Amino acid sequence: MPLNQSFRLRLRNVIRQNPVVLVLACAAAGLLFVINERSYHQTVSKIETLAQMRQAHTNLLALERNLLDAETGQRGYLLTGRDEYLQPYLQALAKVDQIFKALQNYYAQRPDTLATMAQLHQTIDAKLSELALTLRLYDEGKDGEVNAVLLSNVGKEHMDLIRQVSAGLRALETNSIEAGRADLVNSLRVSRVGLAGVSLLALLALLLYLLQAMMQENHEREMRQQIQAERDRLDEEVKQRTQQLTELAQHLQTAREDERHRLARDLHDELGALLTSAKLDAARIKSRLAGTAPEALERLAHLVSTLNSSIALGRRIIEDLRPSTLGNLGLVPTLEILVREFGETSGVPVEIDLAEVSLQPSAELMIYRLVQEALTNIGKYARAKQVWVSLGEQNGDVRLAVRDDGVGFDARARPASVYGLVGMRYRVEAEGGTLTVQSAPGQGTRLTMLLPAKRRAEAG
Repeated sequence: MPLNQSFRLRLRNVIRQNPVVLVLACAAAGLLFVINERSYHQTVSKIETLAQMRQAHTNLLALERNLLDAETGQRGYLLTGRDEYLQPYLQALAKVDQIFKALQNYYAQRPDTLATMAQLHQTIDAKLSELALTLRLYDEGKDGEVNAVLLSNVGKEHMDLIRQVSAGLRALETNSIEAGRADLVNSLRVSRVGLAGVSLLALLALLLYLLQAMMQENHEREMRQQIQAERDRLDEEVKQRTQQLTELAQHLQTAREDERHRLARDLHDELGALLTSAKLDAARIKSRLAGTAPEALERLAHLVSTLNSSIALGRRIIEDLRPSTLGNLGLVPTLEILVREFGETSGVPVEIDLAEVSLQPSAELMIYRLVQEALTNIGKYARAKQVWVSLGEQNGDVRLAVRDDGVGFDARARPASVYGLVGMRYRVEAEGGTLTVQSAPGQGTRLTMLLPAKRRAEAG
Protein backbone atom coordinates (compact mmCIF):
# COMPACT_ATOMS: atom_id res chain seq x y z
CA MET A 1 0.00 0.00 0.00
CA PRO A 2 1.46 3.45 -0.92
CA LEU A 3 2.54 5.69 1.94
CA ASN A 4 0.06 8.50 1.14
CA GLN A 5 -2.84 6.04 0.90
CA SER A 6 -1.84 4.46 4.23
CA PHE A 7 -1.65 7.93 5.77
CA ARG A 8 -5.10 8.81 4.43
CA LEU A 9 -6.57 5.62 5.81
CA ARG A 10 -4.95 6.24 9.20
CA LEU A 11 -6.16 9.86 9.21
CA ARG A 12 -9.69 8.72 8.27
CA ASN A 13 -9.67 6.24 11.14
CA VAL A 14 -8.48 8.91 13.59
CA ILE A 15 -11.19 11.31 12.39
CA ARG A 16 -13.86 8.60 12.61
CA GLN A 17 -12.77 7.60 16.10
CA ASN A 18 -12.21 11.15 17.44
CA PRO A 19 -14.87 13.50 15.94
CA VAL A 20 -15.03 15.74 19.04
CA VAL A 21 -11.25 16.12 19.08
CA LEU A 22 -11.32 17.03 15.40
CA VAL A 23 -13.96 19.73 15.99
CA LEU A 24 -12.04 21.15 18.94
CA ALA A 25 -8.76 21.10 17.01
CA CYS A 26 -10.33 22.88 14.02
CA ALA A 27 -12.01 25.41 16.31
CA ALA A 28 -8.75 26.04 18.15
CA ALA A 29 -6.85 26.47 14.90
CA GLY A 30 -9.53 28.85 13.52
CA LEU A 31 -9.66 30.93 16.70
CA LEU A 32 -5.90 31.06 16.89
CA PHE A 33 -5.71 32.29 13.30
CA VAL A 34 -8.45 34.92 13.84
CA ILE A 35 -6.99 36.16 17.12
CA ASN A 36 -3.49 36.27 15.72
CA GLU A 37 -4.54 38.16 12.57
CA ARG A 38 -6.75 40.58 14.49
CA SER A 39 -4.06 41.23 17.07
CA TYR A 40 -1.47 41.72 14.34
CA HIS A 41 -3.52 44.25 12.36
CA GLN A 42 -4.63 46.12 15.49
CA THR A 43 -1.09 46.27 16.80
CA VAL A 44 0.32 47.45 13.48
CA SER A 45 -2.43 50.09 13.19
CA LYS A 46 -1.86 51.31 16.78
CA ILE A 47 1.89 51.44 16.27
CA GLU A 48 1.48 53.44 13.06
CA THR A 49 -0.98 55.79 14.79
CA LEU A 50 1.35 56.22 17.78
CA ALA A 51 4.25 56.87 15.39
CA GLN A 52 2.21 59.57 13.63
CA MET A 53 1.27 61.12 17.01
CA ARG A 54 4.87 61.03 18.12
CA GLN A 55 5.93 62.62 14.84
CA ALA A 56 3.28 65.35 15.22
CA HIS A 57 4.52 65.98 18.76
CA THR A 58 8.08 66.21 17.45
CA ASN A 59 7.02 68.47 14.57
CA LEU A 60 5.38 70.91 17.01
CA LEU A 61 8.60 71.11 19.01
CA ALA A 62 10.59 71.49 15.79
CA LEU A 63 8.22 74.26 14.66
CA GLU A 64 8.88 76.24 17.85
CA ARG A 65 12.61 75.60 17.58
CA ASN A 66 12.83 76.74 13.96
CA LEU A 67 10.76 79.85 14.70
CA LEU A 68 13.23 80.64 17.48
CA ASP A 69 16.10 79.97 15.05
CA ALA A 70 14.53 82.33 12.54
CA GLU A 71 14.08 84.99 15.23
CA THR A 72 17.67 84.46 16.40
CA GLY A 73 18.98 84.87 12.85
CA GLN A 74 16.86 88.01 12.43
CA ARG A 75 18.17 89.53 15.67
CA GLY A 76 21.77 88.70 14.75
CA TYR A 77 21.38 90.36 11.39
CA LEU A 78 19.76 93.44 12.95
CA LEU A 79 22.56 93.74 15.48
CA THR A 80 25.52 93.10 13.18
CA GLY A 81 24.23 93.79 9.70
CA ARG A 82 26.18 90.78 8.48
CA ASP A 83 24.60 88.65 5.75
CA GLU A 84 25.78 85.32 7.20
CA TYR A 85 23.10 85.69 9.88
CA LEU A 86 20.44 85.63 7.19
CA GLN A 87 21.36 82.10 6.15
CA PRO A 88 20.06 80.47 9.40
CA TYR A 89 17.01 82.68 9.13
CA LEU A 90 16.22 81.53 5.59
CA GLN A 91 16.84 77.85 6.46
CA ALA A 92 14.57 78.15 9.47
CA LEU A 93 11.83 79.70 7.32
CA ALA A 94 12.04 76.77 4.84
CA LYS A 95 11.85 74.22 7.65
CA VAL A 96 8.93 76.06 9.27
CA ASP A 97 7.04 75.91 5.99
CA GLN A 98 7.82 72.18 5.51
CA ILE A 99 6.90 71.30 9.11
CA PHE A 100 3.66 73.25 9.02
CA LYS A 101 2.56 71.51 5.81
CA ALA A 102 3.22 68.14 7.47
CA LEU A 103 1.14 69.25 10.47
CA GLN A 104 -1.66 70.38 8.18
CA ASN A 105 -1.73 67.01 6.45
CA TYR A 106 -1.79 65.22 9.76
CA TYR A 107 -4.47 67.35 11.44
CA ALA A 108 -6.61 67.45 8.31
CA GLN A 109 -7.98 64.03 9.42
CA ARG A 110 -8.95 65.38 12.84
CA PRO A 111 -11.85 67.87 12.56
CA ASP A 112 -11.62 68.79 16.26
CA THR A 113 -8.25 70.50 15.66
CA LEU A 114 -9.20 72.59 12.59
CA ALA A 115 -9.82 75.77 14.62
CA THR A 116 -6.58 75.35 16.58
CA MET A 117 -4.60 74.74 13.38
CA ALA A 118 -6.16 77.87 11.82
CA GLN A 119 -5.15 79.90 14.87
CA LEU A 120 -1.64 78.44 14.74
CA HIS A 121 -1.40 79.17 11.04
CA GLN A 122 -2.54 82.75 11.56
CA THR A 123 -0.14 83.30 14.44
CA ILE A 124 2.83 81.85 12.51
CA ASP A 125 2.02 84.02 9.53
CA ALA A 126 1.88 87.05 11.82
CA LYS A 127 5.20 86.12 13.40
CA LEU A 128 6.87 85.56 10.05
CA SER A 129 5.40 88.84 8.75
CA GLU A 130 6.76 90.66 11.80
CA LEU A 131 10.23 89.19 11.19
CA ALA A 132 10.13 89.98 7.50
CA LEU A 133 8.92 93.58 8.27
CA THR A 134 11.80 94.31 10.63
CA LEU A 135 14.33 93.00 8.10
CA ARG A 136 12.82 95.05 5.29
CA LEU A 137 12.77 98.24 7.47
CA TYR A 138 16.39 97.57 8.46
CA ASP A 139 17.45 97.17 4.84
CA GLU A 140 15.67 100.47 4.04
CA GLY A 141 17.64 102.21 6.79
CA LYS A 142 14.63 102.95 8.96
CA ASP A 143 16.26 102.10 12.24
CA GLY A 144 13.76 104.04 14.29
CA GLU A 145 10.82 102.08 12.95
CA VAL A 146 12.77 98.88 13.48
CA ASN A 147 13.36 99.77 17.10
CA ALA A 148 9.72 100.66 17.48
CA VAL A 149 8.64 97.27 16.18
CA LEU A 150 11.14 95.50 18.40
CA LEU A 151 10.12 97.43 21.48
CA SER A 152 6.41 96.98 20.84
CA ASN A 153 6.49 93.35 22.20
CA VAL A 154 4.48 92.21 19.18
CA GLY A 155 7.02 89.51 18.40
CA LYS A 156 6.94 88.26 21.97
CA GLU A 157 3.17 88.12 21.95
CA HIS A 158 3.18 86.20 18.69
CA MET A 159 5.76 83.77 20.02
CA ASP A 160 3.93 83.29 23.31
CA LEU A 161 0.73 82.57 21.43
CA ILE A 162 2.54 80.10 19.19
CA ARG A 163 3.96 78.38 22.24
CA GLN A 164 0.52 78.29 23.85
CA VAL A 165 -1.18 76.82 20.78
CA SER A 166 1.70 74.39 20.22
CA ALA A 167 1.61 73.35 23.89
CA GLY A 168 -2.12 72.68 23.58
CA LEU A 169 -1.57 70.54 20.51
CA ARG A 170 1.31 68.72 22.16
CA ALA A 171 -0.82 68.05 25.22
CA LEU A 172 -3.52 66.70 22.91
CA GLU A 173 -0.96 64.45 21.21
CA THR A 174 0.42 63.35 24.58
CA ASN A 175 -3.06 62.37 25.74
CA SER A 176 -3.70 60.64 22.44
CA ILE A 177 -0.40 58.81 22.74
CA GLU A 178 -1.25 57.67 26.26
CA ALA A 179 -4.72 56.61 25.13
CA GLY A 180 -3.25 54.77 22.12
CA ARG A 181 -0.70 53.10 24.32
CA ALA A 182 -3.47 52.02 26.69
CA ASP A 183 -5.47 50.71 23.72
CA LEU A 184 -2.40 48.83 22.49
CA VAL A 185 -1.89 47.31 25.95
CA ASN A 186 -5.58 46.36 26.10
CA SER A 187 -5.35 44.85 22.60
CA LEU A 188 -2.29 42.84 23.58
CA ARG A 189 -4.03 41.82 26.81
CA VAL A 190 -7.10 40.67 24.88
CA SER A 191 -4.85 38.83 22.45
CA ARG A 192 -3.02 37.27 25.36
CA VAL A 193 -6.26 36.16 26.98
CA GLY A 194 -7.50 34.86 23.62
CA LEU A 195 -4.32 32.92 23.00
CA ALA A 196 -4.48 31.54 26.53
CA GLY A 197 -8.08 30.47 25.91
CA VAL A 198 -7.18 28.88 22.62
CA SER A 199 -4.23 27.15 24.29
CA LEU A 200 -6.56 25.82 26.97
CA LEU A 201 -8.94 24.68 24.25
CA ALA A 202 -6.09 22.96 22.42
CA LEU A 203 -4.96 21.42 25.71
CA LEU A 204 -8.50 20.21 26.32
CA ALA A 205 -8.58 18.71 22.84
CA LEU A 206 -5.24 17.06 23.52
CA LEU A 207 -6.46 15.70 26.85
CA LEU A 208 -9.61 14.38 25.20
CA TYR A 209 -7.52 12.80 22.47
CA LEU A 210 -5.16 11.22 25.00
CA LEU A 211 -8.10 10.03 27.09
CA GLN A 212 -9.81 8.55 24.08
CA ALA A 213 -6.51 7.07 22.90
CA MET A 214 -6.01 5.49 26.33
CA MET A 215 -9.55 4.14 26.26
CA GLN A 216 -9.00 2.83 22.75
CA GLU A 217 -5.68 1.29 23.79
CA ASN A 218 -7.30 -0.32 26.84
CA HIS A 219 -10.10 -1.62 24.65
CA GLU A 220 -7.62 -2.99 22.14
CA ARG A 221 -5.58 -4.52 24.97
CA GLU A 222 -8.70 -6.17 26.38
CA MET A 223 -9.63 -7.39 22.91
CA ARG A 224 -6.12 -8.77 22.42
CA GLN A 225 -6.29 -10.46 25.81
CA GLN A 226 -9.67 -11.94 24.97
CA ILE A 227 -8.43 -13.06 21.57
CA GLN A 228 -5.29 -14.51 23.15
CA ALA A 229 -7.36 -16.25 25.82
CA GLU A 230 -9.70 -17.63 23.15
CA ARG A 231 -6.69 -18.66 21.07
CA ASP A 232 -5.11 -20.38 24.07
CA ARG A 233 -8.41 -22.10 24.80
CA LEU A 234 -8.69 -23.24 21.19
CA ASP A 235 -5.05 -24.37 21.18
CA GLU A 236 -5.64 -26.33 24.35
CA GLU A 237 -8.82 -27.77 22.90
CA VAL A 238 -6.99 -28.67 19.69
CA LYS A 239 -4.25 -30.32 21.72
CA GLN A 240 -6.83 -32.24 23.72
CA ARG A 241 -8.72 -33.24 20.56
CA THR A 242 -5.47 -34.21 18.87
CA GLN A 243 -4.48 -36.24 21.89
CA GLN A 244 -7.91 -37.84 21.93
CA LEU A 245 -7.70 -38.57 18.19
CA THR A 246 -4.23 -40.01 18.65
CA GLU A 247 -5.40 -42.17 21.52
CA LEU A 248 -8.49 -43.15 19.52
CA ALA A 249 -6.36 -43.98 16.50
CA GLN A 250 -4.04 -46.00 18.70
CA HIS A 251 -7.01 -47.75 20.27
CA LEU A 252 -8.51 -48.46 16.86
CA GLN A 253 -5.20 -49.73 15.54
CA THR A 254 -4.73 -51.89 18.62
CA ALA A 255 -8.30 -53.18 18.33
CA ARG A 256 -7.74 -53.79 14.64
CA GLU A 257 -4.53 -55.68 15.25
CA ASP A 258 -6.16 -57.65 18.06
CA GLU A 259 -9.05 -58.52 15.76
CA ARG A 260 -6.63 -59.52 13.01
CA HIS A 261 -4.71 -61.64 15.52
CA ARG A 262 -7.92 -63.34 16.71
CA LEU A 263 -9.08 -63.86 13.13
CA ALA A 264 -5.69 -65.24 12.12
CA ARG A 265 -5.71 -67.57 15.12
CA ASP A 266 -9.23 -68.76 14.31
CA LEU A 267 -8.31 -69.30 10.68
CA HIS A 268 -5.17 -71.14 11.69
CA ASP A 269 -6.77 -73.26 14.36
CA GLU A 270 -10.27 -73.96 13.01
CA LEU A 271 -10.11 -73.47 9.23
CA GLY A 272 -6.64 -75.01 9.10
CA ALA A 273 -7.81 -77.99 11.10
CA LEU A 274 -10.88 -78.44 8.90
CA LEU A 275 -8.88 -78.22 5.67
CA THR A 276 -6.23 -80.58 7.02
CA SER A 277 -8.91 -83.04 8.14
CA ALA A 278 -10.57 -82.83 4.73
CA LYS A 279 -7.23 -83.49 3.07
CA LEU A 280 -6.62 -86.53 5.27
CA ASP A 281 -10.09 -87.87 4.53
CA ALA A 282 -9.45 -87.41 0.83
CA ALA A 283 -6.18 -89.34 1.18
CA ARG A 284 -7.98 -92.26 2.93
CA ILE A 285 -10.67 -92.35 0.27
CA LYS A 286 -8.00 -92.30 -2.44
CA SER A 287 -6.23 -95.29 -0.85
CA ARG A 288 -9.48 -97.30 -0.72
CA LEU A 289 -10.47 -96.49 -4.30
CA ALA A 290 -7.06 -97.30 -5.71
CA GLY A 291 -7.47 -99.17 -9.03
CA THR A 292 -11.26 -99.42 -8.85
CA ALA A 293 -12.67 -96.14 -10.19
CA PRO A 294 -10.27 -94.09 -12.34
CA GLU A 295 -12.78 -91.28 -12.90
CA ALA A 296 -13.43 -90.96 -9.14
CA LEU A 297 -9.70 -90.96 -8.46
CA GLU A 298 -9.25 -88.12 -10.95
CA ARG A 299 -11.95 -86.09 -9.25
CA LEU A 300 -10.42 -86.92 -5.87
CA ALA A 301 -7.00 -85.70 -7.04
CA HIS A 302 -8.59 -82.44 -8.16
CA LEU A 303 -10.21 -82.13 -4.70
CA VAL A 304 -6.85 -82.67 -2.98
CA SER A 305 -5.29 -80.00 -5.22
CA THR A 306 -8.10 -77.59 -4.32
CA LEU A 307 -7.59 -78.33 -0.63
CA ASN A 308 -3.86 -77.68 -0.97
CA SER A 309 -4.61 -74.33 -2.70
CA SER A 310 -7.10 -73.44 0.05
CA ILE A 311 -4.56 -74.27 2.73
CA ALA A 312 -1.95 -72.07 0.94
CA LEU A 313 -4.50 -69.26 0.57
CA GLY A 314 -5.38 -69.53 4.24
CA ARG A 315 -1.71 -69.29 5.16
CA ARG A 316 -1.30 -66.15 3.02
CA ILE A 317 -4.38 -64.59 4.58
CA ILE A 318 -3.11 -65.46 8.03
CA GLU A 319 0.28 -63.94 7.23
CA ASP A 320 -1.39 -60.75 5.98
CA LEU A 321 -3.52 -60.54 9.08
CA ARG A 322 -0.70 -61.28 11.52
CA PRO A 323 2.73 -62.03 10.11
CA SER A 324 4.01 -64.99 12.06
CA THR A 325 7.52 -64.33 10.81
CA LEU A 326 7.59 -61.07 12.79
CA GLY A 327 7.54 -62.95 16.07
CA ASN A 328 9.53 -65.96 14.85
CA LEU A 329 12.22 -64.43 12.65
CA GLY A 330 12.25 -60.73 13.57
CA LEU A 331 11.57 -57.42 11.82
CA VAL A 332 14.30 -57.45 9.17
CA PRO A 333 13.52 -60.93 7.70
CA THR A 334 9.80 -60.10 7.75
CA LEU A 335 10.42 -56.87 5.81
CA GLU A 336 12.63 -58.74 3.35
CA ILE A 337 9.83 -61.25 2.68
CA LEU A 338 7.28 -58.42 2.31
CA VAL A 339 9.48 -56.45 -0.09
CA ARG A 340 10.35 -59.56 -2.11
CA GLU A 341 6.70 -60.52 -2.51
CA PHE A 342 5.87 -56.93 -3.59
CA GLY A 343 8.63 -57.01 -6.20
CA GLU A 344 7.46 -60.35 -7.53
CA THR A 345 3.83 -59.26 -7.66
CA SER A 346 4.29 -55.72 -9.09
CA GLY A 347 7.38 -56.34 -11.21
CA VAL A 348 9.04 -53.21 -9.73
CA PRO A 349 12.62 -53.76 -8.54
CA VAL A 350 13.16 -52.88 -4.88
CA GLU A 351 16.54 -52.03 -3.38
CA ILE A 352 16.71 -52.69 0.35
CA ASP A 353 19.15 -51.62 3.05
CA LEU A 354 17.93 -53.09 6.32
CA ALA A 355 19.81 -53.20 9.62
CA GLU A 356 18.80 -54.87 12.86
CA VAL A 357 17.25 -52.49 15.43
CA SER A 358 15.91 -53.06 18.93
CA LEU A 359 12.24 -52.08 19.24
CA GLN A 360 9.12 -52.95 21.13
CA PRO A 361 6.81 -55.49 19.44
CA SER A 362 4.18 -52.78 18.87
CA ALA A 363 6.79 -50.55 17.19
CA GLU A 364 7.97 -53.45 15.00
CA LEU A 365 4.38 -54.12 13.94
CA MET A 366 3.91 -50.38 13.25
CA ILE A 367 6.99 -50.34 10.97
CA TYR A 368 5.78 -53.48 9.20
CA ARG A 369 2.32 -51.93 8.59
CA LEU A 370 3.92 -48.66 7.47
CA VAL A 371 6.04 -50.40 4.84
CA GLN A 372 3.08 -52.54 3.82
CA GLU A 373 0.83 -49.46 3.34
CA ALA A 374 3.59 -47.53 1.51
CA LEU A 375 4.20 -50.41 -0.91
CA THR A 376 0.44 -50.75 -1.49
CA ASN A 377 0.19 -47.02 -2.36
CA ILE A 378 3.22 -47.29 -4.66
CA GLY A 379 1.63 -50.22 -6.46
CA LYS A 380 -1.69 -48.36 -6.87
CA TYR A 381 -0.68 -44.77 -7.68
CA ALA A 382 3.06 -44.19 -8.14
CA ARG A 383 3.75 -45.93 -11.47
CA ALA A 384 7.31 -46.23 -10.20
CA LYS A 385 10.24 -47.93 -11.92
CA GLN A 386 12.36 -48.30 -8.79
CA VAL A 387 11.72 -48.45 -5.05
CA TRP A 388 14.18 -48.05 -2.17
CA VAL A 389 13.54 -49.23 1.41
CA SER A 390 16.02 -48.61 4.23
CA LEU A 391 15.98 -49.22 7.98
CA GLY A 392 18.71 -48.37 10.45
CA GLU A 393 19.99 -46.09 13.17
CA GLN A 394 20.69 -42.36 12.77
CA ASN A 395 22.12 -40.40 15.71
CA GLY A 396 20.84 -43.09 18.06
CA ASP A 397 17.28 -43.00 16.61
CA VAL A 398 15.57 -45.55 14.40
CA ARG A 399 15.05 -44.26 10.86
CA LEU A 400 12.87 -45.90 8.20
CA ALA A 401 12.68 -44.53 4.64
CA VAL A 402 10.57 -45.68 1.70
CA ARG A 403 11.26 -43.89 -1.60
CA ASP A 404 10.08 -44.30 -5.18
CA ASP A 405 10.76 -42.55 -8.51
CA GLY A 406 7.10 -42.44 -9.53
CA VAL A 407 4.80 -39.62 -10.64
CA GLY A 408 4.66 -38.09 -7.15
CA PHE A 409 2.00 -35.59 -6.06
CA ASP A 410 1.59 -32.11 -4.60
CA ALA A 411 2.21 -32.58 -0.89
CA ARG A 412 0.20 -29.41 -0.16
CA ALA A 413 -2.86 -30.79 -1.98
CA ARG A 414 -5.17 -33.56 -0.87
CA PRO A 415 -4.02 -36.74 -2.63
CA ALA A 416 -6.23 -39.73 -3.28
CA SER A 417 -4.36 -41.72 -0.64
CA VAL A 418 -4.68 -39.02 2.01
CA TYR A 419 -6.44 -41.31 4.47
CA GLY A 420 -3.70 -43.88 4.10
CA LEU A 421 -1.12 -41.20 4.89
CA VAL A 422 -3.18 -39.97 7.84
CA GLY A 423 -3.40 -43.52 9.13
CA MET A 424 0.35 -43.92 8.77
CA ARG A 425 0.98 -40.68 10.64
CA TYR A 426 -1.31 -41.66 13.52
CA ARG A 427 0.37 -45.07 13.73
CA VAL A 428 3.80 -43.44 13.96
CA GLU A 429 2.70 -40.74 16.43
CA ALA A 430 1.04 -43.37 18.61
CA GLU A 431 4.51 -44.87 19.07
CA GLY A 432 6.04 -41.47 19.79
CA GLY A 433 7.66 -41.03 16.37
CA THR A 434 7.32 -38.60 13.48
CA LEU A 435 6.45 -39.18 9.83
CA THR A 436 7.59 -36.86 7.03
CA VAL A 437 6.19 -36.99 3.51
CA GLN A 438 8.17 -35.33 0.70
CA SER A 439 6.78 -35.33 -2.81
CA ALA A 440 6.33 -33.21 -5.91
CA PRO A 441 4.74 -33.92 -9.30
CA GLY A 442 7.17 -35.92 -11.43
CA GLN A 443 9.78 -36.21 -8.65
CA GLY A 444 8.63 -39.30 -6.78
CA THR A 445 7.76 -39.64 -3.10
CA ARG A 446 9.78 -40.19 0.08
CA LEU A 447 8.31 -41.31 3.39
CA THR A 448 10.62 -40.95 6.37
CA MET A 449 9.86 -42.23 9.86
CA LEU A 450 11.97 -41.28 12.86
CA LEU A 451 11.52 -43.00 16.22
CA PRO A 452 13.27 -41.14 19.08
CA ALA A 453 15.93 -42.89 21.14
CA LYS A 454 13.90 -42.56 24.37
CA ARG A 455 11.23 -44.78 22.84
CA ARG A 456 13.96 -47.30 22.04
CA ALA A 457 15.21 -47.07 25.61
CA GLU A 458 11.75 -48.14 26.80
CA ALA A 459 12.12 -51.20 24.64
CA GLY A 460 15.15 -52.26 26.62
